[in-house]
Amino acid sequence: MGKKKLEIKRIENKSSRQITFSKRRNGLMKKARELSILCDAKVALFIFSSTGKLFDLCNGDR
Repeated sequence: MGKKKLEIKRIENKSSRQITFSKRRNGLMKKARELSILCDAKVALFIFSSTGKLFDLCNGDR
């Protein structure tokens, strides 16, 4: 049994939308850190929430 294809659309419930944003943001930051370590790459990631708050990750110290 395979995965179902989900329609990508805006989450209307504000609470659910915030929870999804937080989980996906953390997952994306984790992947960026892994890419930086595994490939010895310089990575910069900037994420702005719907409220305008900035989340950033920079790995270029190597």
